[in-house]
Amino acid sequence: MEATKHTPAPQTLQEAIAYFADPDRCFEFAKKLRWPDGNVVCPRCGEAKNSFVKTRRLWFCYACKKQFTIKVKTIMEDSPITLDKWMAAFWMLANCRNGISSHELGRSLGVTQTTAWFMLHRIREVMGGKTKKGKMSGGSGGSFEVDETFVGPVPKNMHRGRREKMMRQMRDERGTEYGRFSSKVAVQGIFNRNLRQVRAKVMPNVKREALQEEVFRNIPFGSTIYTDNAVAYDKLRVGYVHDVVNHAERYVDGEIHTNGLENFWSLLKRTLRGTYVAVEPFHLDHYLDEQVFRFNNRKDRTRKISDKERFTRVMSQVFGKRLTYAELTGKDGSPRHETTGTRTAEPF
Repeated sequence: MEATKHTPAPQTLQEAIAYFADPDRCFEFAKKLRWPDGNVVCPRCGEAKNSFVKTRRLWFCYACKKQFTIKVKTIMEDSPITLDKWMAAFWMLANCRNGISSHELGRSLGVTQTTAWFMLHRIREVMGGKTKKGKMSGGSGGSFEVDETFVGPVPKNMHRGRREKMMRQMRDERGTEYGRFSSKVAVQGIFNRNLRQVRAKVMPNVKREALQEEVFRNIPFGSTIYTDNAVAYDKLRVGYVHDVVNHAERYVDGEIHTNGLENFWSLLKRTLRGTYVAVEPFHLDHYLDEQVFRFNNRKDRTRKISDKERFTRVMSQVFGKRLTYAELTGKDGSPRHETTGTRTAEPF
């Protein structure tokens, strides 16, 4: 252990794989992230009176009389996958600009595609942990862009029978039509120009009530909002300064544009079409969380964020979260899966 204490932290994927290949070094890294002050506390009862079993890398809590490992009460709980493989998966998903497929991750780590798929979704659950709470930073007087897009398969590229079946399912589930967007899922984005941060959410529809409710929930009153000329965003002048650009005429009118969000949409769709290919609608929020995390952690105000920093940020958020396979696949009876059904995903 003395020789590993002075080994510099990894800066690249190659260095990360070599660094975390040492089980002791990997364990000490995770331990320092979870308990920075070195005071190990039982995640079940919160007591600090425990003893460490070195040969098994676990602790015994004298208060609740139970053993616990570094994974307890984290997104990795009950996972038989070793920490070195988890670290590599976190590193790749946090830093691969267009994501990484479960097939590729499975081949890289030597696990099955299903295991890799489950690992990736748990990491995405971690990535979305700090992006959806409260109003966006910047305070009153900030500048925000608001826009929506549609994500899903292109009907004209599908077999006619499958296309007609999908249209019937979409009508049954949503009870509404989007015209040429009937096969797609609506996604709304809000971009903070001051902080260069974005939030994105799958929407049940693109009606005025749904879209403006998200604006009120996320943007402080008194801010300036830039949108296109969609009718759903009218009447936003109450509480906000609202400027509109008509995309039928131009895309930029001085400061009035939504190009920040257009940049995010291009990155998102490149990831969905090029890497993941087929995404079920009820999993789309997880893929949004992944892209939002990478987009929001590209740079600070004055410098770019390194791969090591992005990796450390996502690893520091694994504690206190849990996602079981039953929850992910809808086998726990989760209401969010009842309305979507189990139809086969179509390529984006």
